[in-house]
Amino acid sequence: MNLRQLEAFRATIRCGSITEAANMMHISQPSVSRLIADLEHSVGFALFVRVGRGLAPTVEARNFYRGVESMFVGIDRLEELANTIRTTQGGEISIGTIQSIATVELPITIGQMYRKYPGIQFNIQSRNTPSILDAVQMRQIDLGIVGRDAKHDGVETLFQTSAPYVCLLPEDHDLATGKGALDLEKLADHETFVTFGGNYPDTMMSIDPDLSQKLQKRSRLSAANVPVAGALVRETGVLAIADPFSAEQAVRMGGVVFRPLVQNLTYFVTIVAAGREQLSREAIEFVDTFSEQLDRRVSYVKSLSRA
Repeated sequence: MNLRQLEAFRATIRCGSITEAANMMHISQPSVSRLIADLEHSVGFALFVRVGRGLAPTVEARNFYRGVESMFVGIDRLEELANTIRTTQGGEISIGTIQSIATVELPITIGQMYRKYPGIQFNIQSRNTPSILDAVQMRQIDLGIVGRDAKHDGVETLFQTSAPYVCLLPEDHDLATGKGALDLEKLADHETFVTFGGNYPDTMMSIDPDLSQKLQKRSRLSAANVPVAGALVRETGVLAIADPFSAEQAVRMGGVVFRPLVQNLTYFVTIVAAGREQLSREAIEFVDTFSEQLDRRVSYVKSLSRA
């Protein structure tokens, strides 16, 4: 026996006729008759006898119907539960993010989700990549937004994109209003740059080691991160190499602009989770929406090199 046969049996019991059962199920009368006949063959006893123009259930059918009805009550409850789950908007989405994403790109997507789902709470934590990966693996947070192009054990990569590094300049610099990409090899001859911890993240940026050394030798300023570097660019007139997301943060603070670079220095952003199957529908929607937001930013930055 199958569920469709049981539906036909239940409808016929309730309606008292094949015709009305067919109307209820939105199928033809012969189809209902066939389903009933197949069910009778399966259970091994007659289910209905003709009484005048209608049908009457047999004693065996009435006993059988009690069990069928209790089964459908369970199915109805499952449908109600599914509807409740489908329509309920609530819970919390916890996100660990690197600083470069925290104040511009991430709030744009959270703003959209915040307005769309009034019942959802967001918990945002700004950390470094190793700390975020640990928190995701230990299921302390739902989603991690991390840097670096690496295979991270114990987490699932939901999305990854890469964007070119850019050059931060004071807005009154001679090169600030120009178009096209700047060449670090040429700039290193007469400009000074902010470094990070006294050097550059060579493996992340894929910067030529000789160029990196050349920039370091001329540098008098070192910053812990790009936001600090952006402030130093604004106040001292030096230049800085920055990922495009942090560069946008610096531009919004005022006093600086950014331009693309000839050198192919690549910055990666990856969204990770302990497993997609453990995320709520809203969390998965957040990942999709945020991925689109990052793609738009990357496309814009790349278009500057073609200007």
